[in-house]
Amino acid sequence: MTDRIVPGSPVPLGATTTPEGTNFAVVSSGDSVDLCLFDADGHETRLTLPERTGAVRHGFVPGITAGQRYGYRVSGPYEPRSGLRFNPAKLLLDPYSRAIEGQVTFGPEVLGHTVGEPYTASPLDSAPHMPRSLVLDPLAADRSSSRPNRPLADTVLYEMHVKGFTARHPDVPPALRGTYAGLGHPAALGHLTRLGVTAVELLPVHHCVPESFLVEEGLTNYWGYNTIGFFAPNARYSAAVRGGNPGGEVAEFRAMVDAAHDAGIEVILDVVYNHTAEAGADGPTLCYRGLANAEYYSLDAADPENYVDTTGCGNSLNAGHPVPLQLIMDSLRYWVSDMGVDGFRFDLAPTLARERGVFDPSASFFDLISQDPVISRVKLIAEPWDVGRADSYDIGRFPSVWSEWNGRFRDTVRDFWRGQDGMLGDFASRLAGSSDFFRGPQGRRPSASVNLITVHDGFTLTDLVSYNDKHNEANLEGNRDGNSDNRSWNCGQEGVTDDPAIAALRVHQRRALLSTLLVSAGVPLLLGGDELGRSQGGNNNAYCQDNEISWFDWANRDEELSAFTRDLIRLRREHPVFRRRHYLTGAEAGHLRWYTPSGAEMTDQDWADSNARCVTVLFDGDENPDLAPDGTLLIDDDFLVLFNGWREPLPFHLPAEMAERGWTIVSDSADPSRSDADPTDLTVAARSVLILRAAEPV
Repeated sequence: MTDRIVPGSPVPLGATTTPEGTNFAVVSSGDSVDLCLFDADGHETRLTLPERTGAVRHGFVPGITAGQRYGYRVSGPYEPRSGLRFNPAKLLLDPYSRAIEGQVTFGPEVLGHTVGEPYTASPLDSAPHMPRSLVLDPLAADRSSSRPNRPLADTVLYEMHVKGFTARHPDVPPALRGTYAGLGHPAALGHLTRLGVTAVELLPVHHCVPESFLVEEGLTNYWGYNTIGFFAPNARYSAAVRGGNPGGEVAEFRAMVDAAHDAGIEVILDVVYNHTAEAGADGPTLCYRGLANAEYYSLDAADPENYVDTTGCGNSLNAGHPVPLQLIMDSLRYWVSDMGVDGFRFDLAPTLARERGVFDPSASFFDLISQDPVISRVKLIAEPWDVGRADSYDIGRFPSVWSEWNGRFRDTVRDFWRGQDGMLGDFASRLAGSSDFFRGPQGRRPSASVNLITVHDGFTLTDLVSYNDKHNEANLEGNRDGNSDNRSWNCGQEGVTDDPAIAALRVHQRRALLSTLLVSAGVPLLLGGDELGRSQGGNNNAYCQDNEISWFDWANRDEELSAFTRDLIRLRREHPVFRRRHYLTGAEAGHLRWYTPSGAEMTDQDWADSNARCVTVLFDGDENPDLAPDGTLLIDDDFLVLFNGWREPLPFHLPAEMAERGWTIVSDSADPSRSDADPTDLTVAARSVLILRAAEPV
């Protein structure tokens, strides 16, 4: 192992290979930084980084090539009361690691403090308990595939977990199941393309560390919302790493993205820049805490020993400080430019825009995003809530280029279909794209609303209609975890049933919910596996279940539900009236009209009726005011969508001016085989959605 090191360069941050060796650069506010190089036997060689440029420590080591394992140790004061937590006994990961080998072994060794003595630095060496950063050569610049670059208005999102999607897929080779390569396999991508989804939204793939309490119980953080490496794909999902190729996860991930692009599918990452796996003041010292604690994290100004926690995870990255801001921006740019991804969903996004503790739509984070020539051009989706305050729900407040998960759509649609009173007006607003939240002075479009009914956090679609209460006993927290406000309805019996009437009702409810999602203005988001009838047995917080509870059950997939979902997505794709690019105002508002079941136009009194559960909606495709991406004026068919949220079948009557046009049934959530109707005697089944298409133009 070499013992020679020269000053090198402060840019770029991370480990950068050249033909002569490798440059190492890291931000630290400590007194000195040692680069720790490990040979194949685990022997450690320490080289002090010889140069400091601003906040960056750097050095160049001749002869170091790709595959080298390394980390850092930082010397400086250990004064938690002042926010300083330097401890050279702790091996630290490089924040810019593009690959990380190994996992954390929890114990007192990885704590910066001595157990029971929070103000005393621990002398225990953490290196035997820590993963290693890996030096990698840069990926080749040329790419074999092109990005689909699909407009948001034409996007159908599919949220999924890389491992869970293929862990039990019978047509994916066993060696590839649960991996990036498995997701890129033709059998996996074929399901997505047949279904008609245009983009996968992957649960976090950044290298993460499970919480120690989960490890003690024999569980893990399956969802991955506990990041430690914002540049490194999680090696647990790599067939290459399984096959003995450390660092092979990077090329494997990009190959998966290329394969998805070739299939016409975009790849969006769920990213967790709001906090790290180092948790609160009693958490482990793995990386950022030992390098520059007061710079990377938001500390309590009155008590710097403690962390501002707007995430519920013990800490919050200080996105108002240049150091973590640069980390976030460099990471985003890397995943777009080098790894090929098409966008991001930001977990607990308001945390990234809290300046002086308050969410600010003009925060530095948003300014940098909007000005960046790479990141500003991809899809940007916010989860518009965090735990910064009791009313921390910032839906509709993000900048115009952003879309947002619409939790109000979820809650309203669930309430409507489970029979809550007084929901019809709010239900109509969600169908029309939630302009009450998004239109505003910024000129935002319906695509600002990412419409969802189920996602990873909560019940699956099948469980939503099968359980009134959560059943999280397998999480070993006494069923105290997870949300108790599920707005679900078990249709008369909790859990699995052999009652044919209840089973049939659940089938109807699922199809009605899917129909609502896919005819609504905005961007639909499907929870992966809902189209298969996937159940988690009533677990609404399966974040720690890396097993059959969470994995897709391909052997028992519901083919009829899959076909119904596929038909709805095709209907949406083929008809732009369901993919409005602008909100309808003034004279254009007539392209979306609302009628009672009797065929009369809805009045204020009708909307105010708390018992009303039925409505007919006209989607008028004639002289559509929206423009297609190529600038042409769109002309589409006219559709009537009949919603019966009542518990009994009801007769619906067509509006008088439309009765003679001739209508064909294109979808019936109660009876997918139904294909025609007598428009003068149209009965809509209980709790169902009927979609009619005009046979003749006006």
